[in-house]
Amino acid sequence: MFETLSGPWLPQLIQAHGLWMLFALVALESMGVPLPGEAALIGAAVYAGSAGELGIASVIGAAAAGAIAGDNLGYLIGRRIGLPLLRRYGRHIGLTPERLKLGQYLFSRHGGKIVFFGRFVAFLRAFAAVLAGANRMAWPRFLLANALGASCWATLFGLGAYQFGEEIHRVAGPAAVVVLVAALAFLLLGAHLLRRREQEWTVRALAELPDEPPG
Repeated sequence: MFETLSGPWLPQLIQAHGLWMLFALVALESMGVPLPGEAALIGAAVYAGSAGELGIASVIGAAAAGAIAGDNLGYLIGRRIGLPLLRRYGRHIGLTPERLKLGQYLFSRHGGKIVFFGRFVAFLRAFAAVLAGANRMAWPRFLLANALGASCWATLFGLGAYQFGEEIHRVAGPAAVVVLVAALAFLLLGAHLLRRREQEWTVRALAELPDEPPG
C-alpha cells in the first residue's frame, strides 16, 4: 500500500540514503527546483508509520531543516539576482511575468504572512523565498516567518501522514483502498481550490500593478 501511495522508489531511496535524501529534496524544492519535496515528506512519514523503520521526529526534523536551509539559499539568490533579472529570465524556472506580478502584489501587502503560509501552497512553497529576496524583505523578518512556517508545515504534514501510515498498517484489503482513495481525493480538491485562489490573486495583481520593462 505504501508503494501505491508514493511510488516504489521512495522506500529504496530512504533505505539507501536515509533522511539526507528527504533533506535534499525539500531544500532543492524550496530553492525553486521542480522536485517533489512535499511528496517526499508525506511518503517518508507514511513509511515511518507503516514500516516502523524511521522515527517520525527524525522525518519532521529533516524536512524542517531542509525547508529552512533551502529557503534561505533561495532568499539569497533572489536578493542577488533582483527583480530585473527575474523579469528577464524567470520564465525559464517557472516564474512567468504573471507570477512575478503576483509575488510583488502579495509581498507588498502581506510580507511575512506569505512566507509563513506560502509553505503550504505549491507555487509559493517553491518561489516564496526567491521572491522575498528579490522584493528586499528584511532578512531577520524573513528568517523568523520562514522558520515558523517550515516547522509547522513539517509537523502537520509529517504527523498527518504518519498517522495515515499507521492506519494503513492496521487495516488491510478493501478498507485500506477506500482510505487511500479518500485521502487522494481530498488532496486533489485542496490543490484545485488553491489553484483557483492563485488565479484570482494574479488577476488582481495584474490590475493593480503597472507594467514594467523586463530589465
